[in-house]
Amino acid sequence: METKNAVISDQNILKESLDFDELESKLQEELDRNIAELEILEEQREEIGNPEALGNIIMNTVWEQFVNQIAVTAGEDFIRENNGLTLDLSKEAHIQTTENFAKGNIATHNTEINYQERYDNWQDSFKRDENGNIVMRKDHRTGKEKAVVKEEARAPFDKGRPKGSKTTHMDHDIPAAEIIRDPEANAHLTRAEQVEFANSKVNLHELDASANESKGDSTMVEWLNSERNGQKPADRFGLDEEKLMEQDRMAREECERLKKEGEKKSIKAGKKSRRAEAFRITGKAARAVFMQLLAELLRKIIRKFVLWLKSTERTLASLLTFIKDAVVSFVSDVQKNLIIAGNAALTVIATSILGPVVKTIKNAWILLKQGWVSLKEAVAYVKNPKNRNKPTGILVAEVGKIIMAGLSVSGAVILGDVIEKGLMAVPLFAVEIPLLGSMANLIGIFMGAVIAGILGALALHFIDRLIANRQKAAMTERLIDTGNDILKTQREIIAVNELKTEKNRRNVTQNIKDRHQMAANIMKATTDSIMSKKTENHDDEFQEMNSRLGRLLN
Repeated sequence: METKNAVISDQNILKESLDFDELESKLQEELDRNIAELEILEEQREEIGNPEALGNIIMNTVWEQFVNQIAVTAGEDFIRENNGLTLDLSKEAHIQTTENFAKGNIATHNTEINYQERYDNWQDSFKRDENGNIVMRKDHRTGKEKAVVKEEARAPFDKGRPKGSKTTHMDHDIPAAEIIRDPEANAHLTRAEQVEFANSKVNLHELDASANESKGDSTMVEWLNSERNGQKPADRFGLDEEKLMEQDRMAREECERLKKEGEKKSIKAGKKSRRAEAFRITGKAARAVFMQLLAELLRKIIRKFVLWLKSTERTLASLLTFIKDAVVSFVSDVQKNLIIAGNAALTVIATSILGPVVKTIKNAWILLKQGWVSLKEAVAYVKNPKNRNKPTGILVAEVGKIIMAGLSVSGAVILGDVIEKGLMAVPLFAVEIPLLGSMANLIGIFMGAVIAGILGALALHFIDRLIANRQKAAMTERLIDTGNDILKTQREIIAVNELKTEKNRRNVTQNIKDRHQMAANIMKATTDSIMSKKTENHDDEFQEMNSRLGRLLN
């Protein structure tokens, strides 16, 4: 039983020793963590904005402006090819109606018929006062106000036609002045077609010279129904009124037929023009989409080419592999590329509708978007739990770097516009490149970005130095704190080792004492057993042994 207790005592000593070792190991781990923290600050310093990151932001902004310019230029090209008119596929823009023609609302987008020219010629047929207003006169037969027609406007109707004799004139059943005043005839018939009808057999007939002079510019109905001294023209001049009325009816039916045919031609021409304009804008949008997709693919290839130049193995096979990776990346980004394509098409259409103002709007949008992105990044950086324990000065400086990156992008856009306007004064730089824009615009985009990038990089460099100095001070302070923690931990380790040594010494001493006691007890028990069996002959020897054991036990 005593032997078993001795073994248990040894196990307790070993267990206590292991506890001290574990405590020492934990203290050593804490020491290693404190040392490792010194490297974390330097790593964190590289996590947010630097000149290289600014360069990427500038590059992306330049690229966005560049692809946007492709679409804007396509829209501007459409306007130039569309006779300087913005996109308008409405019926009114292409199909000319008589009502709109009379009001001066011209279907200017119709590329088949120049209705603006027809309207201008029509308006030029009337006399005007000093204020530019058409001169009107009252018809004495009907009391209606009629526009006064210029003599030169009548000239084409009289040129080369048969005029009759002194006693018999060739009279227009429908007067030239009536045709000239008619908005429907002028909208849907050319002047040549008007003259041809006016001098046709159905409208030109013989009439008594005096009767013709009396009729003047009045219509046949107005003239025949008028009276002078109680007599109608048919009675005064001995005319066949029914014959004249029938001739007028037939002439008017033919005139209406011609005008309706002309109106159908106007509708047909308007539909054709409308389809052509839709086709033109679709072609421009498709070309812009293709150019932007191609540009996006080229950008990916160029990026891979740069990586290839930096690689150690620059072979044709490795180059082809890099290009293949670029193509695969382009295809995998199909959703992003479709968005780019859709944005290009919308920009072309918007530019073709609103004109160059779209470019200004798009640039303003880039400024607002970058400002919003920078603001979100700054807020996210401040809210990041990893940055909460950073000194306020460093936190503010890091946020300033984010804002500076955004301002650099804004500066790139603004400087690009300023440089473009300055270069446009030089004829050489005003040369237009199809679907890309003017040389001035392209140079402005890149120069603006370069200048803004350099200024932004310098500003970031100064901010970065400020952060580096503050982080260096923070690292020095942390180093001192860590050194103190190390000394404290070392003292704790020494104290633990001293306690462990003292405890081991006490345990060993107690163990030796217990073993001596156990050995003495065993020996005494053995001696007592022998003494009980002793003989007289050996009495002296046993007395001596008993005496020695007694001394040993004592």
